[in-house]
Amino acid sequence: AMRIVHDLTQARPTAPSYVTIGVFDGVHRGHQQLITRMVEAARSTRGAAIAVTFDPHPAKTLGRESPPLLTTLEERVDLLGALGLDALVVLPFTQATARTTATDFVEALNHHLDLAELWGGTDFALGYRCEGDIPFLQRLGARRGFTVHVVEPLVWEGALVNSSRVRSALEAGDIPQATGCLGRAYRLAGTVIHRQWQTGRIGVDMAEIAPPSERLIPASGAYACLARSEHHGTHTAVTYISTRTAPGGGSGEHVQTIEAHMLDFDAELYGQVVTLDFIARLRGKRTFPTPDAPGEQTRDDIAQARAILGSSGVGGGHTA
Repeated sequence: AMRIVHDLTQARPTAPSYVTIGVFDGVHRGHQQLITRMVEAARSTRGAAIAVTFDPHPAKTLGRESPPLLTTLEERVDLLGALGLDALVVLPFTQATARTTATDFVEALNHHLDLAELWGGTDFALGYRCEGDIPFLQRLGARRGFTVHVVEPLVWEGALVNSSRVRSALEAGDIPQATGCLGRAYRLAGTVIHRQWQTGRIGVDMAEIAPPSERLIPASGAYACLARSEHHGTHTAVTYISTRTAPGGGSGEHVQTIEAHMLDFDAELYGQVVTLDFIARLRGKRTFPTPDAPGEQTRDDIAQARAILGSSGVGGGHTA
């Protein structure tokens, strides 16, 4: 099992280390390729495979707007743990971290982790003002006895796989693109804060879900999801994402709301954490010409979701 520590001094590897450093938001297929190859290289020499990541996102500490996150820290830790690492160092990204020179940072890695190889992508850089780019690190490694291993970025469907591409895809509602880059469905978890019946021609039980404020919410519209609750297993669901004016907010201030209708399901979810895996976008947002139209559309959404998800081996789901 991967050890998790919060300071380089606590890592104490028992063999020379193969190390990679990054935020790793989303742990997408590019991150997976880099870390999997590093783990294989470490195993071949009986070295220790270690990733160093940061919390909070460096942009937040540097006073820049932090991008909406694809994973919480806990989710990142779970995803990285599945890649075979021996240890994960989660460093607090403070003002002092931001001011640390590349030389000092690498000296600390060398001292505490017995650095054998430093792994990164072609655009990897560390230290104050990102001075520690690949050529800099290669020169430092030649003096300090470690090598720098550069992994070419992963290209999928003609473009680089990176966190920005995943964010752009989700913000456009492009679920196949996001899924292809992540290598899995985009996942969003939150607490159920409200439950209500939406009425049109049919009544639908909706659970409003509040994810952590820093998480990325996909574009408005209707989605076919797999929804897992703490106490009731996994069910198929239709999830509605919409934008509304923030309560008490100034003009133009909007919030996104997430409401999930779990199919063939009738249990109390209030206060529970529900995890949504986004499988397909059914449609974008739309306005309705008549009072009955939302109910008719909901029926269509549910039928579409059943056709896409089928029973999926999931409790409660049936094919239409």
